[in-house]
Amino acid sequence: MTLLDAHGYATARQEVLQADASKHYTRLSGGPRPALLMRTPSAEYLDAFLRVARHLEALGVPAPGVIGVEPATNTALVQDLGAASMAGALDAGAEPAPLYFDAARSLVTLHASPPPKGLPAWDAAAMIRATQATFCDWWWPASFGAPCPDETRQGLAAALAAMLGPFAGEGFVHRDYFPANLIPTPRGMAVIDFQDAATGHPAYDVVSLVEDARRDVDPALREAVVSAYLAQRPELEADTFRAAMAVHAAQRHLRVAALWVRLDRRDGKPHYLQHGPRCWALLARALAHPATLPLARFLDAHVPPERRRNP
Repeated sequence: MTLLDAHGYATARQEVLQADASKHYTRLSGGPRPALLMRTPSAEYLDAFLRVARHLEALGVPAPGVIGVEPATNTALVQDLGAASMAGALDAGAEPAPLYFDAARSLVTLHASPPPKGLPAWDAAAMIRATQATFCDWWWPASFGAPCPDETRQGLAAALAAMLGPFAGEGFVHRDYFPANLIPTPRGMAVIDFQDAATGHPAYDVVSLVEDARRDVDPALREAVVSAYLAQRPELEADTFRAAMAVHAAQRHLRVAALWVRLDRRDGKPHYLQHGPRCWALLARALAHPATLPLARFLDAHVPPERRRNP
């Protein structure tokens, strides 16, 4: 018996949705309830998705419920929450503030509870590797016309280690907590695309939300959302958390600004370059904070301000 047969979807109408880099979705209509068939690239990927899905369910955070699993094919049958994402609502003209405050409330719930066991670390070492993989391997050659020198790569690692070191964390981090991965529901903001969750500093997710690489966020709203998040987590020292935000913003914006170049040059997706100016501007804002001084000094030595842009 197949996964669809076992759960009453044998005769459901199937609509293949656009795949992303790691998984494929098929929307199923006409079954017991709206559902998606999710095909993942590996058993490890599927296990990570299921682990975090169980964690979110235990916390009461809305997320796609798991209906059934077929381990032999790395496939899961999951609840379909619909296509009406927070990003879509914003694009359609919805009032931003209520959506962002709902997203912050869900984030507080995620961050205030211990993470599930077995998550990878999103620590300084992992962030250094990820930044080198975009900045050194793609942005640098595209901008300077030559491979990134080993000493520059090592200098970047040292700068990031010095900057990130004082702000280690071991809590739950979604890693891509932004409007396209959030769905407004009557129960609160639902979270999707959480299979890459890790343990790290909560400031990373707050930065992902209020300093979105793909859309502008009004500065007054950004400040109000951060303040609302901190008000719901009185155990955090506000100035220290804001310093952690600046540090993680600097790392994230540098990595993502260079990621757009990789998506253009390697994957043939030049439309992502439209987000480059925003990421470089957000990076400049983050570098104004004293906590980011190690990275600021590295960039001043190797990348003049006029080169901090798309190649």
